[in-house]
Parts: sequence; structure tokens; C-alpha cells
Amino acid sequence: MGTIGISSNGNLYFDFEYQGMRCTEHTTIVNTPKNLELMNDTLKRIEAEISLGIFDYVRYFPKSNNVRTPNSSEKGKNEVTFEQFSESWFRINKVSWKPSSQRVIRCNLNKHLIPFFGNKPITGITKAMIKEFRTGLGQVNGRRGKKISHTRINHIMEIFRMVMNDVVEEYGIDSKFLNIKPLKVVKPSVTPFSLEEVFLFLKHVRPQYRDYYIVRFFTGMRTAEIDGLQWKYVDFTSRRILVRETWENRTWVSPKTESSIRDIDMSPIVEEALQRQKVVTGNGPIVFPNRRGKPLDHDYLGRSVWYPTLKKVGLAPRTPYHTRHTAATLWLASGENPEWVARQLGHADTNMLFKVYSKFIPNLTRRDGSAFEKILFGILQERQKNKSNNNGG
Repeated sequence: MGTIGISSNGNLYFDFEYQGMRCTEHTTIVNTPKNLELMNDTLKRIEAEISLGIFDYVRYFPKSNNVRTPNSSEKGKNEVTFEQFSESWFRINKVSWKPSSQRVIRCNLNKHLIPFFGNKPITGITKAMIKEFRTGLGQVNGRRGKKISHTRINHIMEIFRMVMNDVVEEYGIDSKFLNIKPLKVVKPSVTPFSLEEVFLFLKHVRPQYRDYYIVRFFTGMRTAEIDGLQWKYVDFTSRRILVRETWENRTWVSPKTESSIRDIDMSPIVEEALQRQKVVTGNGPIVFPNRRGKPLDHDYLGRSVWYPTLKKVGLAPRTPYHTRHTAATLWLASGENPEWVARQLGHADTNMLFKVYSKFIPNLTRRDGSAFEKILFGILQERQKNKSNNNGG
């Protein structure tokens, strides 16, 4: 294992083993805690690349006497494959990703990117290859036998782009992704429930899940947020729900964005539902547990409870995420301050509200000029009144 040493003049140097030879590379970097940390990070990267057989001595130490080693030639450099580079890239960068992101990236590397580009030289990947790969993704069957969506293809391509961006930076080549734009995606239809439909659903849903859906409909919590809700984050004193952890892929993780970490105000109907649920769960830590005391499985809940209930009461099928859409539109339609609504939903600002939900709010979408007409009519009436008074005087 390599080390970072301190020379007699106080500068840092690398000391590591490469191809059976001890290598010492001096730098002009002064020994400070921050510089020492950066040097150690670089050393870890060097050793990771050595273990994968993709280490390029020239790139790190172009003026070193050791640059003539066999794998430092341009030929060796070009022989680094996509699989080798992407494995090193994943190992180095995964510490900055959430566990759920690590799983998604790892899955897409293994399932799509490495099988197609694995043995290709990393610097030999062309724009034509990239387009061919994307076209091929459009023929792949996803879940339930359907072709994978443009949204999914764009996600895979974004991971590919991230890898190739590092290739551009490390090898000093032109980006092959230039002018390759994401595929067009049809925005999903947003069809929130009316208040009458909400209560119709709650009336006919299986009783053991009624309070769960009451909280979903009247807080706008995301699936991972409500499924991961723990009693330690329910504050009955201040009547607030604290969103601090979520349940994704059977793992506790932090909320998706900084603005998602928030406090949600409890309405009376939500507070009553949670009080009832507290009696059901007793001393268990999870607010809405399954029979084993673990968070609910949202896939099972959708198949066994959500969609069957919609069908039973004759409501149009839509995803469980529409409970969140419903909360947003009901709040806005009732005249709540949009900034408050945005905070409840975990949005950074109100832009998303007006972009997604404005058409469902009459006062926001009216374009008939009646509001201005009402103001103008009042002004004209006032002027006419003043004119009459003046003439009479």
C-alpha cells in the first residue's frame, strides 16, 4: 500500500508500488492538512487504477523518469476499455452518491452500458456508436414486456454522459456527446382527485389502510416519505410531521433534495388519523408498518389496495403519486398561500406549483379578462359618480 511522505523541504511526495517497482514522485505541494487530504485522495485513485490495469503514468507524472514504463505509451493508453474505465469511475465517485443512486447506476452499467461498450477502447467511442446504442435501447423490453420509455433511455444516457465527461477531462479529447440531445418525453397526465372523489375512495378502501391514505391525501407526502415515516418524526405537540428520512429500495436514506427536508403542518383530519394509528402500532417505531413491523411495500399496496379500490368505486386509474397532486390542488383551490403550499410539498420555490397545477385552479387559469373588467368598471363608476356630484354642485 502506498503512502504520502514529507520531504526535507516540507513538500509532499507519493510513494507507491507499480509493476513490481517502488516509485517515488516528488511534488511542490506544501504539507498542509488540506493538501495532505487531496494527495491521499489522488493516491487512492492511482492505486485503484493500478489494480484495474488502467493506470497511465504519463497522465499523472509527465516529467517523471518512470514515464517509459510499458503501459504509459499512447498505445497502452488507447487500450483502456470502457469496462475498465467505468469500473474505476464508479469506484471513485460512488462515495458522493446516495445508496439508491449507486444501485441505479450500477444496474445500468451492468445491464446496458458494459455489455455494449465493455471491450471497446474508451477513447475510441464515437458519436455514431453512441447513437447506435441509444437506438438499440429503444428496442429493449422493460417491465411487463413493454419497450422501455424515453424517460428511462434518457436516464441511461445521462449515466453514460457522466462517464464520458470524465473521459474528456482525463484524456483531453473532444466530447462525443456534443449536440446529442435527450429524447423528447411526453409529460405524464396529472389528474388529481376532487374532494368528493377523495372521500369516496376513503369510504371504500380497506379499513386498515384508510388512515394511511388520509395522511397521503392531506399532506402531499411522497411515497418514500410516508412509507418511511417513523413516530419519532411525528410531533403531536406542535402538530407537525418532520420529514427527515425516507424508505427507498428497503433502505433508510435522506430525502431527495435539501428542500425535501421539511416540517408539514397537520390538519385536524391528519392529526386524528395519526392518533388512531398510534393506538394500532403501540410502541413500534414505524407509523404505517406491515405485519412484520417493517415499512409497507408500495408495489404490493398498489396492486392489492390502490388500483382495486379505484376500480371498485369507478374512478379513473392513476398512480398513487396523484395523492400528492391532489393535496397540492386542494390547497391551492382553497386559497392557501402558494409559498406555504410549496413548503409543505418540499419544493424549493413556487415555480413548480404554477407550472404543474395552475390549470386546475380557476383563479389562476382564468383568461377571460373579467378580473380587470371588474376593476375598470369600479373606476368608471366612481368617476361617473364624481362627475354627477360636480355637475349638481
